[in-house]
This record gives sequence, structure tokens and C-alpha cells, in this order.
Amino acid sequence: MNQPLASTGWIFLTTLILVLAFVPFDPQLSEWAQGLPDEIVDFNRTITDFGTFAWMIYTSTFLLLIAFIAKRASARDTVQQRARSARNLSAYFLLTVGTASALVHGLKFLIGRARPELFADYGAYSLAPFTGDRLFESFPSGHSTAAGALFGALAMLLPQLRPLFFILALLIGVSRVIVGAHYPSDVAAGLLLGLWVAMMTAFLFAREGWLFRLDAAGWPMPKVADPNRRTNRQEGK
Repeated sequence: MNQPLASTGWIFLTTLILVLAFVPFDPQLSEWAQGLPDEIVDFNRTITDFGTFAWMIYTSTFLLLIAFIAKRASARDTVQQRARSARNLSAYFLLTVGTASALVHGLKFLIGRARPELFADYGAYSLAPFTGDRLFESFPSGHSTAAGALFGALAMLLPQLRPLFFILALLIGVSRVIVGAHYPSDVAAGLLLGLWVAMMTAFLFAREGWLFRLDAAGWPMPKVADPNRRTNRQEGK
């Protein structure tokens, strides 16, 4: 079975089902969420900007640079090995988050859905493709995509903590509805887009022998999960 293709199909189908399920109720759910008690809204305003691409990209790039310098500067195998691991890890996050950012902003520009703050003038289903106006970039949610990519990558690396990471990603996504920045369907699409990118990047890395290995079913698993690994071979390039 072609696992990347199968995974893409399942995520696309799930996204389609969730978006179609949420779209008819987007206005009502959005209005209800924004009308929650002030304490809840304030809490969500505090956490919502955690789901931004900028800090993820800058942090990954910085760590990638540090790992590269450490690898070049050291002739000791152990240091080089650890630097190589750090480089691959940083590259995984950088490629995942960077790709997700490019995709979601391209979709925003292409679709041009009006944000909830324009509901009174345009309603919940107004589209203005190719405007490039932030007010018409509601679908998919960028913060939710970033959260899906980050926590999706962490879930791929730490399978035992996947429920926690999915909850955290969902928390960021829900906050976008509560603060009035997006509709629920925007969030569902964003979270699943980010998760898909994290999965596809893991497949790519596994085929190159970086961070992941392909198990018997062709699914990427973190190399540390392999009890028979040999360190010098596992870290790869």
C-alpha cells in the first residue's frame, strides 16, 4: 500500500466531512463562542497567538544554524553525531512549518473567505479570491495550520504523547473561533492541513533515513522507537 497516498486520502476525506458538517453552523457557533464569559475569552486571547508561524520558523532556523556550526567545528564523533541529530530535527520542524505556511497562505489568497468580523456586511459565506486583503483570508485558519504542523510534528516524533499534542492543537484552533478571528470550518481545515504536512514531511525524512524509519506497514516511526537500532547508522546523513 502507498502509505503517503492513503494518508492523504484519509485526511482529505476527513477535512471534507468536517468542513461540510461545520459550514452550515459556522455563524451560530461563531456567535456562541464569542459570547462566552469574559474570563474564557480573555484566556483564549492569551493563548491564541502561540499558533503563529513566525516564532516556529525563526526558532527552527536558529537551531539548524547552531547544529550546522557545531557539526563543522567538532571533529569528535559524539559531538558530530548529536549535532547531526539536532540538524535533522531542526530541519524537520523548519520544513514542516515552512511548507504549511506557504500552503495555507496560498489557499487564503485563492479562496478569499470573509472573516467573522465582516459577518454583518458580507455574511459567513462571502468569497473574494485574489484580493490579498487580510479581512478576506479566513479559510483556512493560519494559526490552526501552524498548530497542526507543530503539534503534528511532535506527535510523529513522540507517538506516546499524541493525545496530548492533539488536545493542544485543538485548544489553539478553538481559541481562533472564540476570539472571533475564524469560523469553525476554517479551524478544522487548518488543523488537518498542518497535520498532513507534518506527516508527509515525516515520510520524506524516513525515506532518506533522517529521524524516522519506515515500519513494516510503511509508516514513519521515530528511530528511537527501534530497540535494535545502531546509533552510528541511525543518524544517517
